[in-house]
Amino acid sequence: MSMQSPRMILVATDEELYHVNGGAATRVDELAGRGVRALAIDGEGGWAIVEGRELWRSAEGERWSLAATVPRWKATCLAATPAGLLVGTARAHLLRLERERLEVDSSFDAAEGREAWHTPWGAPADVRSISSGADGAVYVNVHVGGVLRSTDGGAGGWRPTLEIEHDVHQVLAVVERPGLVLVAAADGFGLSPDGGDTWRWDNGGLHAHYCRAVALAGDTVLLSASTGHRGRRATLYRRLLDGSGRFERCQAGLPEWFADNLDTGCLAARGRTVVIGTEDGCVFLSGDAGERWDAIAKGLAPVRAVALG
Repeated sequence: MSMQSPRMILVATDEELYHVNGGAATRVDELAGRGVRALAIDGEGGWAIVEGRELWRSAEGERWSLAATVPRWKATCLAATPAGLLVGTARAHLLRLERERLEVDSSFDAAEGREAWHTPWGAPADVRSISSGADGAVYVNVHVGGVLRSTDGGAGGWRPTLEIEHDVHQVLAVVERPGLVLVAAADGFGLSPDGGDTWRWDNGGLHAHYCRAVALAGDTVLLSASTGHRGRRATLYRRLLDGSGRFERCQAGLPEWFADNLDTGCLAARGRTVVIGTEDGCVFLSGDAGERWDAIAKGLAPVRAVALG
């Protein structure tokens, strides 16, 4: 398949970080042998969470270097937002990068409904994903604790937008589409057109509704789905955002079933380019919003995150 490669593809695995260019995965030497859990790309370069305890940074054209250490709790996810770089942690805390230090967001610790956050297995809830939209609003997904929104970087607090029983695994706000927020949840695919004030759910065409990851490629929604948390019969779907059709399986160039769930953070889109990373160490790339795919890396350690720049 012929396609124009994105400027930057980052792939985080249990053993190292890779930069993929022209179909070749090049290991980032500074992080060789170290597990990378989460990634973000902003206008100046990339960010990575390393072994849950360190925040690393690479400005465009520069080597990777340690930007800050993570206090107290293990880091789980991150996002570059208008409110600055935010890092989510285990036990559902939010950190903000301030002058080369990660500081606790005390307003998030005081969020309404926090006492009800939980996990099905009895452990404390974690922050699982973070995203920001065109209007500067920031959305934080707690697992299991729903989706919280701040319109002022947390200064005025965080407001719940979704019942926690939906068991959300990823929240995605879309910079190009003000007010649009998407979620992948145990209940399936959810969409809000008004910044989280109202939601609708649509699982038409899915073989199962347990969903871990969601992305938007132009006007096409990409959604991972399986029969449950163990990842049986896991696959990827696509559908037009306007909801005029049902979800259809992505097939050309992909395996019939993935070995495990396509997890939160392992599906990313920019324009009509989409990249996915898998538990069995493969990376697939599509240049046409998921119609056709090429395998651009194989034999890596389990992939934990991908990012497009």
